[in-house]
Amino acid sequence: MTEVTVWAPLARSVACHVRRAGHSQRTTVTPMLKADDGWWTGPPIAAGDDYAFEIDADGPFPDPRSPWQPHGVHGFSRAFDTSAFSWTDATWAGRDARGAVTYELHVGTFTASGTLDAIVGRQLQDLAARGIEMIELMPVAAFPGSRGWGYDGVSLYAVHEAYGGPAALQRFVDAAHAQGLGVCLDVVYNHLGPDGNYLGKFGPYFTDAHETPWGWAVNLDQPGSAGMRGFIVDNAMRWFEEFHIDALRLDAVHALVDDSPTHILAELSVRTTALAERLNRPLSLVAESDLNQPRIVVPVEQGGLGMTAQWADDVHHALHAYLTGETHGYYADFGSIETLDKAYRKVFVHDGGLSTFRGQRWGAPVPDEMDRRRFVVFASNHDQVGNRAIGDRPSASLSPGAQAASLALILLSPFTPMLFMGEEYGETRPFMFFTDHDEPLGSAVSRGRMSEFAGHGWEQLYGGDVHVPDPQDRQTFLRSKVGSGVSASGTTHAAIEAWVGDIMAARALTLRDGAWSRHPVSIKETDPRQVTMNGPVCVHANLSATPMRVEGPLRAVFGHIADLGDDGLALAPDAVALVAQEEE
Repeated sequence: MTEVTVWAPLARSVACHVRRAGHSQRTTVTPMLKADDGWWTGPPIAAGDDYAFEIDADGPFPDPRSPWQPHGVHGFSRAFDTSAFSWTDATWAGRDARGAVTYELHVGTFTASGTLDAIVGRQLQDLAARGIEMIELMPVAAFPGSRGWGYDGVSLYAVHEAYGGPAALQRFVDAAHAQGLGVCLDVVYNHLGPDGNYLGKFGPYFTDAHETPWGWAVNLDQPGSAGMRGFIVDNAMRWFEEFHIDALRLDAVHALVDDSPTHILAELSVRTTALAERLNRPLSLVAESDLNQPRIVVPVEQGGLGMTAQWADDVHHALHAYLTGETHGYYADFGSIETLDKAYRKVFVHDGGLSTFRGQRWGAPVPDEMDRRRFVVFASNHDQVGNRAIGDRPSASLSPGAQAASLALILLSPFTPMLFMGEEYGETRPFMFFTDHDEPLGSAVSRGRMSEFAGHGWEQLYGGDVHVPDPQDRQTFLRSKVGSGVSASGTTHAAIEAWVGDIMAARALTLRDGAWSRHPVSIKETDPRQVTMNGPVCVHANLSATPMRVEGPLRAVFGHIADLGDDGLALAPDAVALVAQEEE
């Protein structure tokens, strides 16, 4: 048993309500004692006990650091002993996020039952066999209802009950490590959802000194900020140490407004580095940022924020706009082959110049010598698919050859590549935005989603009236499931699956240390819509209606190729070829 504690520096009184395991109808209430640092200490509790806190006669409320919320985000917390699990990964050496082929998935839609345990077994084996090296889980922190994306989590130390709770996450990570797969956990520290958010009852976790898209900012630099800073850092260390997580993906770090002498990201980096040395395995922090600032991945000792890597949306935008022809909204400055080439050579298209969509100069240049593996790139992810009006994937409209080109250009790039679940076989089911809020919030979310997409030109893009799916409708969630997760059916699916295998084989054989210094990346058109990416593996993609000449030893071909005799080889329309430049 351990004494229960809670940080509530401004409270005049705190009491702990406890329901002992097996005695759910009997609640005892014990006054807690306050220390000078704002922490209160209460009665001892054991694993399986339910408890909550009464603050100045208000409540009771769940523990801000609740390890388990089996009764939902408004109910009592439950004590959980993380040390009780028998880990089998003692020989796991860890997995650095840099360069690891990453696979983003949403637990609730990846399998029919939508749990962590359902992924363990054949699913993990299949992903490992495909060459995946890191699984990135969309947020699993407890959020309202049974279904959602997880970015409105409110119990950030707990694991969503519908996914199996905290024990299921331990089992999942242990099984992933047994297959040689690292696990990256998506965490949201920039805000909490509105439903079940009781942090403000306990202390100055938020501040009106800064504004974010979600309202008040988390308090990182105002009086009492030590509570929120400790809340974030301790949370990250807990995932690394007690759940054996290998990497954290930090959501929208540009919304972590911090004017203190040491930015919260730098503090988190220093603590993570120290823990990695103690655990003797790599621990990674991967930032999502809209700022286009290389400083995010510059080490702390060099004046940076110390992140291991960051997402590079500009690469996505350049590739997506080129392949689809979409140039509305934030794609306004993208779409040309020259822009695609710049994204691959320089990472950020907006690197100090004008961003038309933002109406101002944006970003800063990435030094040529900076390791490109510090930038995570993708042709799809939950945001870029799910935040479209109908959640349609590129594979729903791209030709098979364009899909094949997209996969090759991402997986054989100098960056850290990431696939979105189902992309490896050409999944065409949508991934939509879905929620499960109680009323009246549920109706407000539905209305907000409809108005958000009104007048954005989606009718022109889709060629007719657009029915934006209701996020509260359970069918929206069910239609977003990829079924069995990684199985494929149909001719196109089978061809895409085989092609990804060819790409992975070429990647493993060719992208060795120093390969990019010998063959730097560039992208060009030899003729309109005939694309070549130069690098250790050359990618030739014929997206035109006429044959495309190719030269060199072919590693693999998607589609058809013709032998022109003395004139060489030609790719048929909608075909892609890989040409290895190195001896193997």
